[in-house]
Amino acid sequence: VAIMSKRENLEFDTEILSDSAPLHRLVGALLAACPRIRVLRDPTRGGLATTLNEIARQSGVGMSLDERAIPVRAEVAAACEFLGLDPLYVANEGKLIAIVPAEDADAVLAAFRTHPQGEHAARIGVVTEDPDHFVQMTTTLGGRRVVDWLTGDQLPRIC
Repeated sequence: VAIMSKRENLEFDTEILSDSAPLHRLVGALLAACPRIRVLRDPTRGGLATTLNEIARQSGVGMSLDERAIPVRAEVAAACEFLGLDPLYVANEGKLIAIVPAEDADAVLAAFRTHPQGEHAARIGVVTEDPDHFVQMTTTLGGRRVVDWLTGDQLPRIC
């Protein structure tokens, strides 16, 4: 959203900063806290939703997310709403998705939160058994919805 707003000369009342950042130190903390990591991905192409759908399909599992737990900065959520975008599909260059054994999740979160890039780390869901490989989400209103594959391009490619 930061790159798109600059490219398209969009101005908002608040500053939207790029989340692009190197992740090697955060990954190092993750590996120290949980050497049994299952999956590690960055959600650059297609954002969180597309990346989780790819993982679910490739791994033969489902995912159950909690929308309230997904950290989206207020200014980004507002800009996305204004632009008609779903923040779940927006590229995130300085973020990562880690799937770890449930018993290691608290240690991983603690390790992440010791780094500036991981201070907003959150446990956003669980892997489930699902022969259809759906990514589903409990919404902020308490309903359930499928977080489906994006049809078409939500945004032009950044890189």
